[in-house]
Amino acid sequence: MIVNINKPVGWSSFDVVKKIRGITGEKKVGHGGTLDPFAEGVLILGTGKDTKKLAEITSSDKSYIFTLNLGITTNTLDTEGKIIKKKNIPDLNKTKIINNINSFLGEGLQIPPMFSAKKVNGTKLYELARKNIIIERKPIKIDIKEFSLISYNLPNLILSVTVSKGTYIRVLGKDLAEKLGTVGYLTKLVRTRVSKYLLSDSITIDAFEKKWKL
Repeated sequence: MIVNINKPVGWSSFDVVKKIRGITGEKKVGHGGTLDPFAEGVLILGTGKDTKKLAEITSSDKSYIFTLNLGITTNTLDTEGKIIKKKNIPDLNKTKIINNINSFLGEGLQIPPMFSAKKVNGTKLYELARKNIIIERKPIKIDIKEFSLISYNLPNLILSVTVSKGTYIRVLGKDLAEKLGTVGYLTKLVRTRVSKYLLSDSITIDAFEKKWKL
């Protein structure tokens, strides 16, 4: 079974896997692409034999809508962290913002954040980050397929993006803020699509549980 779950804010991807395992009684449950606890939206789960399908789903493009708060940044680049820097926001207009957004389109390199589940020498980066240990990370290849401004009301920008596997939206937000001459962090992140699976078709955990018990 493949399930398109609308992950709520505050849940880790593993929390959702554990919950679905408990509801279904399936021993084998996995997900097709991690979502940070502060994020919400499409989280694809597979159970039983269908967990084999998750590798292809994980490697597909993903779409997001996110809010970038300018002028402040945190050590996690999201709402989960501590404020570590503040910087004035320069005079920005729509044209300047869009021109900088467009500069990210296409293939490029991105350095994974320290607060991430990516493993280096068998250790998850966030485990090191929590000990205030920062190590050098190799840049990874990414592809920004679509990137656009939905609206802006400074200090907040609301943006839409479609990216290749392995792209960190928190880092993209940080990099855009720096291009705009300031700093920034994500205050909201919603995954709206994974491959063919859409947010509009996703189901809440409560709704899934009720449906399962019918």
